[in-house]
Amino acid sequence: MSTEIPPSRRLLDVIREDLELTGTKRSCEIGRCGACMVLVDGRPVNSCLAMAYQCSGAKITTIEGLSEAGLHPVQRAFLEEGGFQCGYCTPGMVISVVALLDENPHPTQVEVEEALSGNICRCTGYGGILRAVNKAIGG
Repeated sequence: MSTEIPPSRRLLDVIREDLELTGTKRSCEIGRCGACMVLVDGRPVNSCLAMAYQCSGAKITTIEGLSEAGLHPVQRAFLEEGGFQCGYCTPGMVISVVALLDENPHPTQVEVEEALSGNICRCTGYGGILRAVNKAIGG
């Protein structure tokens, strides 16, 4: 998909407002919570901090684009392990985990924690989230 946009637009705004892909969440808008995380050429990026023009020509993957049919394995692991409560942070968490596992299919616990360090969940503890990540790692 390709679209023409003014250079003053943030990637988050283009995704949510122009493309109407609302799985990418708007929250802190200063890059601290990770709810707006997307993949830009396979790397996790807080879309609230990226100007859309900076992503010109890049492959951008939102939570909606992770899997063409059904749930992505990481999404399924989050569902099966209760890696969410209200679900608002879940898309960003899933995107961060997908980026990690694409780069390193067998990360250590420290690497998992580092990959999730830019994501905040305000509703629940991280037990279910870490169980989901470990399930996704295990297959």
